[in-house]
Amino acid sequence: MQSLRMIENWPVPTAAAAVVRADGSVAGAYGPLEHRFPLASVTKPLAAYAALLAVEEGAVELDEPAGPEGSTVRHLLAHTSGLAFDEPRAMAEPGTRRIYSNAGFEALGDHIAKATDIPFPQYLHEAVLAPLGMTSTELPGSPAKDGVSTVADLIHFAAELQAPRLLAPQTLAAATQVVFPGLSGVLPGYGHQKPNDWGLGFEIRDGKSPHWTGASSSPRAFGHFGQSGTFLWVDPDARVACVALADRAFGPWAIEAWPPLTDAVLAELAQTA
Repeated sequence: MQSLRMIENWPVPTAAAAVVRADGSVAGAYGPLEHRFPLASVTKPLAAYAALLAVEEGAVELDEPAGPEGSTVRHLLAHTSGLAFDEPRAMAEPGTRRIYSNAGFEALGDHIAKATDIPFPQYLHEAVLAPLGMTSTELPGSPAKDGVSTVADLIHFAAELQAPRLLAPQTLAAATQVVFPGLSGVLPGYGHQKPNDWGLGFEIRDGKSPHWTGASSSPRAFGHFGQSGTFLWVDPDARVACVALADRAFGPWAIEAWPPLTDAVLAELAQTA
């Protein structure tokens, strides 16, 4: 895809990207696909997928207590537990505010590890990474931000998010719709959003502006971006997903570069449909 060549002009040392259709086929890829990049918060959708599998397996339940008092697994996944961004300190009653929280995902990882008697990185590997053939992906630390992966591996995950084999389709559908609707909050890097809609581990685009996806992205688009210069989105209406990894910290360059890439990808696919 010609649109992916836009990453050549990104002010980053290394970048790679791929576009994956809903049937799992690769529409295009560009850059060093086997290069391992720190994912930062693109780790969260992987961790969330493992958590949803733990729910399906009966190891945990979405509405069982987890995290601070009054919070549940569902609250932790949806960033509504009330925990602060980067410390296990309650800042609000569960379910009242959308406080984006690394600490919440770390509490989630601890909760699943205790419930399964398996360290969370190992659980993620056994439940998600190994079955999907993501052999270059690992979680050496926090389930909120410490994943390392490649575009080649994330192609498999992007396909799974469009045609799930590990999860029941209805489980993924519920996770990629708004949970606790109407809550406002800060979208990191993009300021206050009202509402700041999320699913279970996935950010929902809806009508957010500004946003890291494109002007032509559908409101149903979901995914995540990371502070290490990474993103993964799925647009169910366009029946396509895109992953882009880079090794420069998120900042004004990404705010300027990412939406035009998304719009170019969607436009090129529409022309060839």
